[in-house]
Amino acid sequence: MTKQLWRACGAMILAAALVSPAAAQQGTQDNTAYGGASGEFLLLGAGARGTALGGAYAALATDVTAMYYNPAGLAQLARPSVMLSTSRYIADTKYTWAGIAFPMAGGVRSVGISLGSFGFGDQPIYTLADPDGNGRTYSVRQTFISGTLSQNFSDRFSAGVTLKFINDRLGTAKASGVAVDFGTNFHASVGARPIRASFVIQNLGTNLQHSGEDLIVGVTRQPPLGTVDVPQEPQSAALSTSSWTLPVLFRVGVALDLVAQGSNHLTLLSEFTQPNNTKPGAGAGFEWAMQNIGQRGFSVAARGSYTLQPDNKVNDLVIGMPTKEASGTFTADGLSLGGGLEYARGQTRLGFDYAWKSLGTLGSINFLSFTVGW
Repeated sequence: MTKQLWRACGAMILAAALVSPAAAQQGTQDNTAYGGASGEFLLLGAGARGTALGGAYAALATDVTAMYYNPAGLAQLARPSVMLSTSRYIADTKYTWAGIAFPMAGGVRSVGISLGSFGFGDQPIYTLADPDGNGRTYSVRQTFISGTLSQNFSDRFSAGVTLKFINDRLGTAKASGVAVDFGTNFHASVGARPIRASFVIQNLGTNLQHSGEDLIVGVTRQPPLGTVDVPQEPQSAALSTSSWTLPVLFRVGVALDLVAQGSNHLTLLSEFTQPNNTKPGAGAGFEWAMQNIGQRGFSVAARGSYTLQPDNKVNDLVIGMPTKEASGTFTADGLSLGGGLEYARGQTRLGFDYAWKSLGTLGSINFLSFTVGW
């Protein structure tokens, strides 16, 4: 292995290594803002390919899902494409992401639109007055719609921006906000091996503050001391809610094609993440692809990743069971696996991708994606 390749591999693990200083800080007070952000459905990802590659995909994303992971990567989109992906999440919730994008100006820039939806519906309402339910139901629906503009500024550097409009509806209480994602992508080569680096900041925007009918309550004023207590009718009043920041996330990622021979590619990826509502994390993954280089035929891919999740290194609390101290050993929590199949005929591409992701004590989820390119 050449000295240049050793340096490239060193760069690969640098992103993951950046998490060490944060983990090594042993202060007397933990100021991590757990539960300090709203709209966390914005962190659920996009597409089965990105899910299978866990927290290490921003540098490699050059398809429709670049609108989510790194808007700069959309500038390298090869052809107009549309994608629909869906997943049954925990507790009977559902997450759906869809996007469409178009390369323009001979491949100099690309534009796209995407949307995401998360929630559940038709859940019975229980109150102290009606512990068996009152026949009414409520729903939770969190959505966003976004537009992306991405441009190649040279043969090695691209940048992009995504503007999001967010709506968070909890029963009849609702909030809305605006956020921006900004990303850069640097792509070069080490010998004949492509290497990419990315820097991304996501969900930088306004706070969410809820209002609505569910926050209207009846209030009865107490008479002043020493006066006659006259019965009063309750008066309507709106509860005042606090505003909460969005889940801002900073990503630094590197991807290297360790093997790039003919139709076979083996790509290694790593990424460091710094969120504003939890501890820093890091992830690493791989993608092996046998790509069809003709005008007709199949391409296949296999993917896997593991994402470090420092949040989960705490006691596992189970009702009615003794606590179990978390150890430093490997657990399935953070593991993702998947694969994909694509059929090409002329300029038309039909793709299907699948991902399985472990959520530890919460179980696991399956992610499906369907893509059409032309």
